[in-house]
Amino acid sequence: MTRIAVGGFLHETNTFAPTKATYDDFVHGGGWPSMTHGADVLKVMRKINVGLAGFVEAAEANGWELVPTIFAAASPSAHVSKDAYERIVTEMVDGIAAAGPIDAVYLDLHGAMVTEHYDDGEGETLARVRKAIGNDLPLVASLDLHANVSPKMIEHADALIAYRTYPHVDMAETGRACARHLALMLKSRQRFAKAFRQLPFLIPISWQCTNDQPTKGIYQKLAALESDVVPTLSFAPGFPAADFRDCGPSVFAYGRTQADADAAADRVVALVEGHEDDFDGRIYSPDEGVRLAMELAKSASKPIIIADTQDNPGAGGDSDTTGMLRALVRNKASAATGVIYDPQSAKAAHTAGVGASVTLELGGKSGIPGDAPYRETFVVEQLSDGKFVAPGPYFGGRDMDMGPSACLRVGDVRVVVGSYKAQLADQAMYRYVGIEPTAQKILVNKSSVHFRADFEPIAEKLLICAAPGAMPADTATLPWKHLRAGIRIKPNGPTFTPTSPSRTNG
Repeated sequence: MTRIAVGGFLHETNTFAPTKATYDDFVHGGGWPSMTHGADVLKVMRKINVGLAGFVEAAEANGWELVPTIFAAASPSAHVSKDAYERIVTEMVDGIAAAGPIDAVYLDLHGAMVTEHYDDGEGETLARVRKAIGNDLPLVASLDLHANVSPKMIEHADALIAYRTYPHVDMAETGRACARHLALMLKSRQRFAKAFRQLPFLIPISWQCTNDQPTKGIYQKLAALESDVVPTLSFAPGFPAADFRDCGPSVFAYGRTQADADAAADRVVALVEGHEDDFDGRIYSPDEGVRLAMELAKSASKPIIIADTQDNPGAGGDSDTTGMLRALVRNKASAATGVIYDPQSAKAAHTAGVGASVTLELGGKSGIPGDAPYRETFVVEQLSDGKFVAPGPYFGGRDMDMGPSACLRVGDVRVVVGSYKAQLADQAMYRYVGIEPTAQKILVNKSSVHFRADFEPIAEKLLICAAPGAMPADTATLPWKHLRAGIRIKPNGPTFTPTSPSRTNG
């Protein structure tokens, strides 16, 4: 029987964000499943939208025996602590080394992890796994669409396959794609030639959405380029908030011959570069966005939905800035917003009880310039223990735990307050505290794009606003120091000139 060792370790790192990821953050998981070890991994990875879950499903259909090691993921944030990285990777590598005779390894990775001591977290992980298994066994990994792929990652993996949707509704499907490619390798006993290209400009995440052009069309054409001679081809637009040399978009192809791989990669590169002008759009200030939403709501039959994109916890924000909340209150809007991460305020609401009025210093605790706690008296409308299922297409039925939570009201604005961070990408993240999202005039979600998977069907109009936050919508405003020379820091933007060398390992 074919035996495959498997594991998962995912983190998207915003090196400009205020808060690092500790081991305990991976234990909890945030919007991801909580950390799981050994045989329990196969129990958790069932019928959810996670790469490893898709791989498990396909592997069992193939009759493969799986040897699970560890699954660990945490909400995006600043650097992964050295302690967390070493403990998790050591458990994964030791588990693979102790698996006995195996035929291959599959890993569910993100591709944009930066740790306290390694710029290229996944490159280091793949190198350690390769050292443990030797050069002969196939090593395949799934990656997030936002992966910042490095030469080291390409070197040590036999195949990397990235998601093709943002919102990421195809995470499990990408795991299944990895299983198909691995089956092809095992059957043919062939290693495919690799082609890797890094593109010359950063792409802001707000314009990476695959529901819209140009990205939608790029992925359609990319899929059409796959064939028997190029069985897998990926375009990763990258996560443009990781200050190291390999941050940015990339293309990677695997072909029967080097010429096949090179030709496919070059065609996708030319396609993406031809759309550089199109990776841009309108972003509103908080007051502009709220006033426009209020005007549109007068004749709308469905909610106007605003993305509070710069405080997206899915991109490293702490999900606690108050700029959009202030704009809603200042303009006397009828709206709901969330989730504001503030365990102290959630606890105070629980202590006060439903129906009570409570004066709080809400949010604003992450030290973002231009932001501060919002002092106000709120009515506590509903309380929750924070446990619920998120059935929408992004979370895909995951069990969520937002900790003690509350619906607070000021004027006609309702605020979801939670004790853990996860981007508001599912309608259930309003309903769990008694807010029916479809009944609201305006919704303000702390998310950039993932919310669209569940909210676009109920939206009259989508707007993007830029209140103070850790993930600037304009990548040129970030204080870059370590990018590779010559990359443009936004589409058609200025080129980067390094002022200090990038780290390689600590």
